[in-house]
Amino acid sequence: MQLILISGLSGSGKSIALNVLEDSSYYCVDNLPAQLLPETVAFLEAAGYTRIAISVDVRSAGQLNQLPDAVGVLKAQGIDVRVLFLEAKTEALVKRFSETRRRHPLSSEQRTVPECIELEREMLEPLNHLGHRVDTSDLRPNALRAWIQDFVGLDQSRLTLLFQSFGFKHGIPLDADFVFDVRCLPNPYYDPLLRPLTGMDEAVAAFLEKDMGVLQMQQDIRTFVDNWLPAFVRDNRSYLTIALGCTGGQHRSVYFAEKLAAYFRSREHQVLVRHRELPNA
Repeated sequence: MQLILISGLSGSGKSIALNVLEDSSYYCVDNLPAQLLPETVAFLEAAGYTRIAISVDVRSAGQLNQLPDAVGVLKAQGIDVRVLFLEAKTEALVKRFSETRRRHPLSSEQRTVPECIELEREMLEPLNHLGHRVDTSDLRPNALRAWIQDFVGLDQSRLTLLFQSFGFKHGIPLDADFVFDVRCLPNPYYDPLLRPLTGMDEAVAAFLEKDMGVLQMQQDIRTFVDNWLPAFVRDNRSYLTIALGCTGGQHRSVYFAEKLAAYFRSREHQVLVRHRELPNA
């Protein structure tokens, strides 16, 4: 049996994730109390379901502390448990609640929406390291759907390296394990011919590779990740997110994410690439 457990902040995209999984033939359960997880999985397994997706979040607040133990029990039973934790910056969540006019599940006359979000963040803190974290602050729904589909297709027995480009002017990704700043390198943005292009274009790569500093930093990051990967494997980590940031997230960071992903893919690692500021990438 394969179980995908979805948790995270209200407004971060959990409903989108469940809809994607339902479309992918998973039996989906929303807002399950954490204490009922083992019994529910046992019931569905006995009923013949082999692919299940369950959402557990702050709506079952009093039982959240039981979730890590429940996940451990299910894994010990040989069930393929994958945990997906969705989060977003407070300002992005406030905007979403304002646009949809939804009430936050922790809302009261004494709390503002930002206060509700920060309280929820504190309550979910023990869960956000159970599995793969995704920062949806700047993700369009279609991009999140694509990322969920990538997540489903991963081999959970192997560590996944995720290289993510971003622009510092839009904020650092919340889900990054390591952040490398490449803003000190030559910026193609100042060349009018290169400005409309991205780091995936050959002309931008050729421009950057004329500078020895670009090649040196690329080598340094490769060496750092190579040296520390065994430690993360020994720590039983399933995912490692490496974020590369430049000013706008269009040129240098995209180039680095693509080059590093190609290198580690060539060494037979399981690799994903995300470009946060490129809507169609």
